[in-house]
Amino acid sequence: MSSLTLINASNIIDTALEEARKNKLAPLAVAVLDAGGHLIAFKREDGAGIARFDIAFGKAWGSLGMGFGSSELTRRSQKNPQFINTLTTISQGRMVPSPGGVLILDHEKVIIGAIGISGDIGENDEICAVSAIEENGFIAANGIVS
Repeated sequence: MSSLTLINASNIIDTALEEARKNKLAPLAVAVLDAGGHLIAFKREDGAGIARFDIAFGKAWGSLGMGFGSSELTRRSQKNPQFINTLTTISQGRMVPSPGGVLILDHEKVIIGAIGISGDIGENDEICAVSAIEENGFIAANGIVS
């Protein structure tokens, strides 16, 4: 099993921001967490709102907490909003059911961290997350990890 280093996390963030600029997206905030849910690195582009850190962190943390990407958490929240409300409460607001939280897996398909992005629509946030993970040689898991 490998671990996610500060250099890895910084490179993933920079790649996500490059993808966003290439696609002319709204200013983003990007957080990368280790497998234990601890922040490794974070950047917020000029013009991104002050709540964007909490949203990006919550997308990544929720993905780690549930073991699947925040897109799946979003789908489940639509089917069972009471369960998601309960999760949000017991996690002290750290779970954000919106696309843009993606698990980072090593080559053995072990979860080594997660990325959370906030700033544009969730689907665009997620495109940047997946692209950044894969371009840096890791596996992106935005669904259920088996």
